Amino acid sequence: MKTLLLTLALLSTSILGLRADWTTDYKAALDQAKSQQKLVLLDFTGSDWCGYCKLLDKEVFTEQSFKDFADKNYIEVTVDFPQEKQLPDDLQKQNNDLKDKFNIEGFPTLIVLSADGKELGRQTGYDPGSGPDAVIAKLKSFNK
Repeated sequence: MKTLLLTLALLSTSILGLRADWTTDYKAALDQAKSQQKLVLLDFTGSDWCGYCKLLDKEVFTEQSFKDFADKNYIEVTVDFPQEKQLPDDLQKQNNDLKDKFNIEGFPTLIVLSADGKELGRQTGYDPGSGPDAVIAKLKSFNK
């Protein structure tokens, strides 16, 4: 029975496109980035209402080439602003504070940070159909 439930949970995660490797805890991500000598990738998204956010997720974040690149280089943080679901109060506060701190004006916005929280670069928006290679190239340009 436990195996069946685990299988169903994993299947529903992959069907719904949920990000198993992404965290929502900004401070923990910075700590993890320091200990693993990685950068932090913030994804400011409106997961349940933003069409370009959904396309970015579907066309880029679910692709193995992006997953491999991101897993090697980043601690990935989802900073979500859904309209159809309620986030826990502490998570909503964190996300609002991050939105203000980084002056987010549109969704999706990807921001690369050093492990000490310094912004290295950002991309706002997503060009539908551009795929993982274009996003990877843009993110790599921030690492220089």
